[in-house]
Amino acid sequence: MPISSRSQATPSPVKLYDFHPPVEDFRSAVLRGLSQSQKTISPQFLYDKRGSELFDAICQLPEYYLTRTEMGILRAHAQEMAIALGNRALVELGSGSSQKIRILLDAAPQVKTYVGVDISRQHLQEACAALMQDVDGLEAIAVCADYTQPLPLNTIPELHNRPTIGFFPGSSIGNLEPAEVIAFLKTVAVLGDLIVGVDLKKSAAILEPAYDDTQGVSAAFALNVLTRINRELGADFDLTEFAYRAHYNEIEGRIEMAIVSLCDQTVHLGNTKISFEQGETIRTEHSYKYTIDEFQLLAMKAGFQPVQVWTDADQLFSLHHLKQL
Repeated sequence: MPISSRSQATPSPVKLYDFHPPVEDFRSAVLRGLSQSQKTISPQFLYDKRGSELFDAICQLPEYYLTRTEMGILRAHAQEMAIALGNRALVELGSGSSQKIRILLDAAPQVKTYVGVDISRQHLQEACAALMQDVDGLEAIAVCADYTQPLPLNTIPELHNRPTIGFFPGSSIGNLEPAEVIAFLKTVAVLGDLIVGVDLKKSAAILEPAYDDTQGVSAAFALNVLTRINRELGADFDLTEFAYRAHYNEIEGRIEMAIVSLCDQTVHLGNTKISFEQGETIRTEHSYKYTIDEFQLLAMKAGFQPVQVWTDADQLFSLHHLKQL
């Protein structure tokens, strides 16, 4: 709903800065990943428009505790977070549907500029447009980019000489290996302070249904990447010959998600033949879970000082305010 403390000016069109990797990069990345002994597809490629819509649907599932728990934390502590935001431009990494950012903006009317960074161009533009429509007086800027790569913020005129703060909600940081978390945090240090969501360690009985729901939405989300590869790269994956699997590896502290070949088969991508054995997997995502101390140690190795951490009563999820040393 609109924020009453904002002005009632008619929102201007969303400004888009497009740094989306070209199709050639998508093709080469897919071919490289599928040529490895452990076939992989980067999780960033799961989020085309349909993939983003399916992920939004996952967030509403009863098994998927993460979104509702994080939003509960945000509602409970938004005023404290608003103090951390100050009047800086707020840069959200992986903007999704922007539901969470609305809670912060409601508590922080002093924030006048929002920058959404996401790989899914159409979904990002729609989310930014809806945000501008609902939040009176807010400037929303859409940056279509891979936020795991260096952010080209210096090419955005609206951010010249403007202090910023990063907001990275959800558990996407868990998709990175621990060493990659350190590298990522160093990359996004250009934003200044960060507020980042981190899923906490818990039992497989809670974790596995959250990533492999009974309605099959998680499976549809994972398998959609094969549809995208067929559509955009001219491959011939038969989705009826693949299935989805999610398993919690307690030793490594991570959910392991994969697409599984149901038979011996050969897939064509252009002139390239890709062979699968029955039971062979394509790794799509790892989702690491941390204790608070484990994550804060990684942050300190990346040059950040933990300032504050907010959690829910059941210690399922956490939000960390990190400040550059």
